Amino acid sequence: MANNRLNKAVEQLKSTGVRMTPQRHAILEYLLTSMGHPTADEIYKALEDKFPNMSVATVYNNLRVFKEAGLVRELTYGDSSSRFDANMSDHYHVICRECGKIVDFDYPSLVDVEKEAAKKTGFRVDNHRMEIYGVCSGCQKEVTVSSG
Repeated sequence: MANNRLNKAVEQLKSTGVRMTPQRHAILEYLLTSMGHPTADEIYKALEDKFPNMSVATVYNNLRVFKEAGLVRELTYGDSSSRFDANMSDHYHVICRECGKIVDFDYPSLVDVEKEAAKKTGFRVDNHRMEIYGVCSGCQKEVTVSSG
């Protein structure tokens, strides 16, 4: 599954004239296989052993290229670093207030919200964003352990 998505993404980049370097391929592969919404720093740290000459700037530049090509979206929540999501389907995110973990959440009926907003306001609605906040199960366990 991820391999097929990777091949499609590579073809999409090549069709827009983007040269496929080993670093670019590795960053893209990492994004497509890691469903954890990594930051640029996390991607850099995950790949630095394999590419010791690669800089954080290289990661950021490639993420910008992927974003412009429509392969990833940048998630900006609060003050923390941007996170990157290679899942381009319509979905929502549940965000842990403690550790910043982001989990995908799919709830198709919320698309009706756009239609309803357009109908009630006269706006031509083209997208919406919803964020759900809480404390993930891992952080809940830590709180229970440390307070017990």
